Amino acid sequence: MSATTPLWIGTFPHAGIGTEAGLGEGIWRVDLDRTTGALGEPRPVVETPAPTFVATHPGGRWLYAVGESERGTVTAFEVTADGGLVPRATVTSGGSAPCHLLVVDDALLVANYVDGVLAVVPLTPDGAVRPDVVAAGVPVQVFPHAGTGPDADRQEGPHAHFVALTPDRRHVLVADLGTDELRRYARAADGTLVADGVAAVLPPGTGPRHVAFASDGAHLYVAGELDATVHVLAWDAASATGSPRQTVPAVPPAEAADGVRRSPSHVLLDGDRLLLGVRALGLRGPDAVTSYDVRADGTLGEPRTAPLPGPTPRHLAVVDGWTVVALQDAHALVVQGPDGTQVAAVALRSPACVVPVVTA
Repeated sequence: MSATTPLWIGTFPHAGIGTEAGLGEGIWRVDLDRTTGALGEPRPVVETPAPTFVATHPGGRWLYAVGESERGTVTAFEVTADGGLVPRATVTSGGSAPCHLLVVDDALLVANYVDGVLAVVPLTPDGAVRPDVVAAGVPVQVFPHAGTGPDADRQEGPHAHFVALTPDRRHVLVADLGTDELRRYARAADGTLVADGVAAVLPPGTGPRHVAFASDGAHLYVAGELDATVHVLAWDAASATGSPRQTVPAVPPAEAADGVRRSPSHVLLDGDRLLLGVRALGLRGPDAVTSYDVRADGTLGEPRTAPLPGPTPRHLAVVDGWTVVALQDAHALVVQGPDGTQVAAVALRSPACVVPVVTA
């Protein structure tokens, strides 16, 4: 029998994004066959409102989940020996509709989409939410932002969508979809943050959503949700700034000619290739995972698309060489091989996030 890698799957409310939370959705667990890419039967682990993004502590003992609602929350679950989850602490997210979490040393960083707030939730060395934070019920720091972009529907204010740690660990960046900026925060010795300006300004209407740093730290790749591109920035560690290097389309020009508006979601680096989830808005055109070869100079080759069997790739992860895609509106998990061929799929209601289980 082949060995498997277990995955945590966060989900949206059953009725979909933006609908009432807490009507049965939760965190699931599913096993991925390391040899074949096959998926086992998903099994619910814990019911919790709108856990649309989850993150693990490096020690494996804790799983954190957002509660993506108007008054956002973050819950720390202790992982039991049998793979269960026990909620130990819930605090507010510091803002509205938290959509991304990042664990950096003894801190949990939270991006709140609706109001653009970045929040800092301190942790104990073993990963529990610090007792004084639990008692207060709120993060120790919140960083609001201001600004707009040219898209009146999507950029009427700041929208923090993703938090990234710089390669030298001196700063964290926040991709702000609403202001076309990568906001910068310096890390203090005690784990707190200090607002430190803007690391990069993207072209108006980019809508930066998610970010991936190159393995050598010399470049970063920014998914433009609104302009349907990937922006390659040269990264200068000394000044902690990014400068434009290249812009590539989310799909090949021949596919873009069909007139369907594309909307990139999650971007990640897998060795010498970059992967991008791409949603086709409306009723036409297949959603896809786009791959790019990363050249020796950090720039990207031409996009290649691998069609998906349904809509809305919300998040993806490369696990044991397999690309696992959460297809939110297709209500399925899909697995693609390294060549983009689909090798497995399993039904799961409104999946939003894929994270491998960390074993101690």
